[in-house]
Amino acid sequence: MRLIVGLALIAFWWPVAWREIRPISDYYFFPLWLGYILTVDGLVGLRTGTSPIARYGSRVLWMFVASSALWWVFELINEVVGNWHYQTPVVYTPFEYFLLASLAFSTVIPAMLTTAELVRSLKLDALKSLPRLRVTNRRLIGYHLLGWIIVVVTIIAPSVFFPFVWFTLIFLLDPILTLLGGRSIARYLERGDWSVVFNLGLATLVCGFFWEMWNIFSMPKWTYEIPYAEWLHVFEMPILGYGGYIPFGLEVYVFYELCRVLAGRFTLPVTPVSNRDESNDHNSVLAAD
Repeated sequence: MRLIVGLALIAFWWPVAWREIRPISDYYFFPLWLGYILTVDGLVGLRTGTSPIARYGSRVLWMFVASSALWWVFELINEVVGNWHYQTPVVYTPFEYFLLASLAFSTVIPAMLTTAELVRSLKLDALKSLPRLRVTNRRLIGYHLLGWIIVVVTIIAPSVFFPFVWFTLIFLLDPILTLLGGRSIARYLERGDWSVVFNLGLATLVCGFFWEMWNIFSMPKWTYEIPYAEWLHVFEMPILGYGGYIPFGLEVYVFYELCRVLAGRFTLPVTPVSNRDESNDHNSVLAAD
């Protein structure tokens, strides 16, 4: 049923967005991406017998809440780097803009993590032979400090260091998540399990393709201003810009997992991202050093 509803939403809202059938096309983004999420969730269910919505039902709504919070962080970062700009069909009041933008931003985490489960179901194991990462408290502190260094240099010289924005939250938050006993990227790599990097990176590239494709002929939309990379565009995005989607996927995951730990491990849904996870409940799989 979710697959059918998702495909129906896409079939309706995609042409509405591209043909700019106003005024309803002004509000296309959320229902179109809800259709994507339901479609992918349905495909995950067909492939694996489970999915985020099948496991958690209405608790999946917390993914949408966390997603809005995350993307407003990136909007704040973009005030410094100025890499993307929005075009709207009308001028919104600040309150209207906040509500509509928050609703659109709410789809990022559920879309990306659900797609990661779909990629995981393929069991490609593309990065299974990479070495283990040794994790120590000293290294975690060093990674965290590196995150703050990236923040500082990006503020000082945004036109030079803007690409590092897509690594900032990994270095800032993953050490904290690790020390709190969460399912961090560092703990996966300590076990020699790099499938999480591949699954999240590929999932975000898939989402990135649809983000950029549906954006190209739609309104509202976004455009880019990326120094040194304004050539060979694929839709609105310069092709080099797609490289930022890979670490962005890790940032999304780390942010969500940290929210999950801080809110209580049984409050927010668990989304498997590793090929070595053998069950759907991984609350303590990485808790031990």
